[in-house]
Amino acid sequence: MAQHDPRIDAYIENAAEFAQPVLRFLRETVHAACPEVEETLKWGMPAFMYHGLLCSMAAFKQHATFGFWKGALIVPDADHAAAMGQFGRITHCRDLPTRKQIIALIRTAMKLNVDGVKPARAKPAARSPVVVPDDLAAALKKHRKAASAFEAFSPSQRREYIEWLTEAKRADTRARRLAQAIEWIGEGKTRNWKYQDC
Repeated sequence: MAQHDPRIDAYIENAAEFAQPVLRFLRETVHAACPEVEETLKWGMPAFMYHGLLCSMAAFKQHATFGFWKGALIVPDADHAAAMGQFGRITHCRDLPTRKQIIALIRTAMKLNVDGVKPARAKPAARSPVVVPDDLAAALKKHRKAASAFEAFSPSQRREYIEWLTEAKRADTRARRLAQAIEWIGEGKTRNWKYQDC
């Protein structure tokens, strides 16, 4: 017999009235498709586990959501901008695919989990190379210790100083930042050194 987590019962009971039948339908459908499923709460939402996270559902003030952990592999053409999950903003059970279709999707998700398939992760966009502004380059030439420390910084640490300097809107602000940067760099401090040990 299916194991029901009492926290999920409470979650459904505390959900908005329109969402309760939607959540019950989804829960029953998940259990019908995967009798071995385990219920839990993840991120404060009902989640269903089967060889890892399978799917989850949530209720908000005016809509509910349902989604698969590996959703891009299961429902690749879903509109993710509409709401979290793959089925948009759900206000009635009729907003969902049929029970038979959902069961087929759940079984696909189960197979992916059993097979250990991992969703492809998007590679982060390549950042443009950092160009040292002329005023910083000139100041570093005058301060050998700062120049040496700046060269030893990682590209992201150099970028932090460059962006801080180039984001100044006024010339006097930029000049103050340049003087402060040379002082800190000369001491071997990264741009956000104050927060490193927080």
